[in-house]
Amino acid sequence: MNPFDMVKNLAGMQSQLKAAQEKLAELEAEGSSGGNMVQVTVNGKFELVDIKLDPICVDNRDVPMLQDLIKAAHHAALEKIQDEIKNQLGPMVAGMNIPGMGA
Repeated sequence: MNPFDMVKNLAGMQSQLKAAQEKLAELEAEGSSGGNMVQVTVNGKFELVDIKLDPICVDNRDVPMLQDLIKAAHHAALEKIQDEIKNQLGPMVAGMNIPGMGA
Protein backbone atom coordinates (compact mmCIF):
# COMPACT_ATOMS: atom_id res chain seq x y z
CA MET A 1 0.00 0.00 0.00
CA ASN A 2 1.22 3.45 -0.92
CA PRO A 3 1.99 5.56 2.19
CA PHE A 4 0.74 8.71 0.42
CA ASP A 5 -2.65 7.07 -0.10
CA MET A 6 -2.78 6.26 3.60
CA VAL A 7 -2.13 9.93 4.46
CA LYS A 8 -4.90 11.02 2.08
CA ASN A 9 -7.30 8.54 3.64
CA LEU A 10 -6.35 9.72 7.14
CA ALA A 11 -7.05 13.34 6.19
CA GLY A 12 -10.45 12.32 4.84
CA MET A 13 -11.27 10.40 8.00
CA GLN A 14 -10.25 13.37 10.13
CA SER A 15 -12.59 15.68 8.23
CA GLN A 16 -15.42 13.14 8.57
CA LEU A 17 -14.76 12.89 12.30
CA LYS A 18 -14.79 16.67 12.67
CA ALA A 19 -18.08 16.89 10.75
CA ALA A 20 -19.56 14.16 12.98
CA GLN A 21 -18.46 15.99 16.14
CA GLU A 22 -20.05 19.22 14.91
CA LYS A 23 -23.28 17.39 14.10
CA LEU A 24 -23.27 15.76 17.55
CA ALA A 25 -22.98 19.13 19.26
CA GLU A 26 -26.20 20.24 17.53
CA LEU A 27 -28.29 17.24 18.60
CA GLU A 28 -30.48 17.49 21.69
CA ALA A 29 -32.88 15.11 23.40
CA GLU A 30 -35.21 15.56 26.34
CA GLY A 31 -36.04 13.03 29.01
CA SER A 32 -38.67 13.30 31.68
CA SER A 33 -39.93 11.49 34.73
CA GLY A 34 -42.69 11.73 37.29
CA GLY A 35 -45.30 12.64 34.70
CA ASN A 36 -43.10 15.47 33.35
CA MET A 37 -42.44 16.88 36.81
CA VAL A 38 -38.73 16.65 35.98
CA GLN A 39 -37.43 17.34 32.47
CA VAL A 40 -33.80 17.33 31.40
CA THR A 41 -32.15 18.05 28.07
CA VAL A 42 -28.83 16.60 26.95
CA ASN A 43 -26.81 17.30 23.84
CA GLY A 44 -24.99 14.94 21.53
CA LYS A 45 -21.88 15.21 23.67
CA PHE A 46 -23.89 13.79 26.60
CA GLU A 47 -23.78 17.11 28.43
CA LEU A 48 -26.74 18.17 30.56
CA VAL A 49 -27.84 21.47 29.01
CA ASP A 50 -31.17 22.15 30.73
CA ILE A 51 -33.25 20.99 33.65
CA LYS A 52 -36.83 21.98 34.49
CA LEU A 53 -38.54 21.14 37.76
CA ASP A 54 -42.25 21.45 38.41
CA PRO A 55 -42.52 23.31 41.73
CA ILE A 56 -44.76 20.55 43.05
CA CYS A 57 -41.84 18.11 43.10
CA VAL A 58 -39.61 20.42 45.14
CA ASP A 59 -40.43 19.28 48.65
CA ASN A 60 -37.59 19.53 51.15
CA ARG A 61 -39.20 16.66 53.09
CA ASP A 62 -38.68 14.27 50.17
CA VAL A 63 -35.33 15.10 48.59
CA PRO A 64 -34.54 11.43 47.78
CA MET A 65 -37.65 11.25 45.57
CA LEU A 66 -36.53 14.34 43.65
CA GLN A 67 -33.06 12.89 43.24
CA ASP A 68 -34.56 9.69 41.81
CA LEU A 69 -36.75 11.67 39.41
CA ILE A 70 -33.76 13.66 38.15
CA LYS A 71 -31.72 10.49 37.62
CA ALA A 72 -34.62 8.82 35.79
CA ALA A 73 -35.16 11.83 33.52
CA HIS A 74 -31.45 12.05 32.78
CA HIS A 75 -31.33 8.35 31.93
CA ALA A 76 -34.31 8.74 29.58
CA ALA A 77 -32.66 11.68 27.83
CA LEU A 78 -29.39 9.75 27.40
CA GLU A 79 -31.25 6.83 25.82
CA LYS A 80 -32.97 9.20 23.38
CA ILE A 81 -29.76 10.98 22.40
CA GLN A 82 -27.99 7.65 21.84
CA ASP A 83 -30.80 6.56 19.53
CA GLU A 84 -30.69 9.90 17.73
CA ILE A 85 -26.92 9.63 17.24
CA LYS A 86 -27.33 6.13 15.82
CA ASN A 87 -30.06 7.35 13.46
CA GLN A 88 -28.24 10.48 12.33
CA LEU A 89 -24.69 9.20 12.07
CA GLY A 90 -25.21 5.44 11.80
CA PRO A 91 -22.62 4.24 9.29
CA MET A 92 -20.21 7.07 10.09
CA VAL A 93 -19.88 6.01 13.74
CA ALA A 94 -20.02 2.27 13.17
CA GLY A 95 -17.00 0.70 14.78
CA MET A 96 -15.97 3.90 16.59
CA ASN A 97 -15.60 3.67 20.34
CA ILE A 98 -17.87 6.54 21.40
CA PRO A 99 -18.29 6.77 25.17
CA GLY A 100 -21.83 6.05 26.25
CA MET A 101 -22.84 4.44 22.97
CA GLY A 102 -22.22 0.85 24.03
CA ALA A 103 -21.63 -1.95 21.56
